[in-house]
Amino acid sequence: MNYKITGINHITFSVSNLEKSCEFYEKVFGVKPAYKWKQGVYYDLCGYWLALNEEKDILRNDIKHSYTHMAFSVPEEEFDHITEYFEKHKIVYSLGRGRNIREKKSVYFQDPDGHKFEFHCGTMKDRLEYFNDIKK
Repeated sequence: MNYKITGINHITFSVSNLEKSCEFYEKVFGVKPAYKWKQGVYYDLCGYWLALNEEKDILRNDIKHSYTHMAFSVPEEEFDHITEYFEKHKIVYSLGRGRNIREKKSVYFQDPDGHKFEFHCGTMKDRLEYFNDIKK
């Protein structure tokens, strides 16, 4: 492996009802939304970036259709090494959904059982600054 993982970046859960899930997470974990939009919310949970993403019309027991994943932080300068490593070792990956460059680079991949992972270069601070700027 010729790249470095620096820690957990964020955890995203696909939820069927955002309002119901927000009520649960806020009540059980004592968190307040850092940013909320029509289909999702970001929380700061003990310094970890927790995201809920509403997906109503997916099969809950089929991981391939869910946005639920765990993301690890990687340095941006190592991003190309990661994709080169994946290609060399025939690891199937996706650069993910289209996003603004300020949201930083990420690569998604799955383990043999379909569990989704992401290596992400950005931080929650990067994302919140971007969203706050586009709201203005």
